[in-house]
Amino acid sequence: MSFTTRRPVLIEWGDCDAAQIVFYPRYFAMFDAATQFLFASALGYRKPAMIARFGIIGIPMVDTRAKFHAPCSFGDDVVIESRVVRFGRSSFDVEHRLLRGETLCVEAWETRVWAAADPADPRRLRGVRVPDEVIAALD
Repeated sequence: MSFTTRRPVLIEWGDCDAAQIVFYPRYFAMFDAATQFLFASALGYRKPAMIARFGIIGIPMVDTRAKFHAPCSFGDDVVIESRVVRFGRSSFDVEHRLLRGETLCVEAWETRVWAAADPADPRRLRGVRVPDEVIAALD
């Protein structure tokens, strides 16, 4: 997959802990927003329209991990590069790179599922096939 977005982010006071560096769960919130930005950029519409168009509940995360190389602090301007690196039948992997200038600060990986309500029990989710249109837009 080659479609890549670059999302600028300003590290805010509320992102940081007492040591004045980004509290690690905040990175995962930033990466979640970056995934939504990636799909909106590729498809040309935001998540609510994507959910309505494809009849899904969303794209929940089922696995994630990160590697921290350098800390970020209040006031830093960073960029999050995001791309889909693999599509399965109903799942896909997203790779993020958070950069401060030329410095790679964080690498992260997510596995998400293209999810719809289970017809047998609407309170449960089930993975459904990722549409070809979506795969083509992110290729």
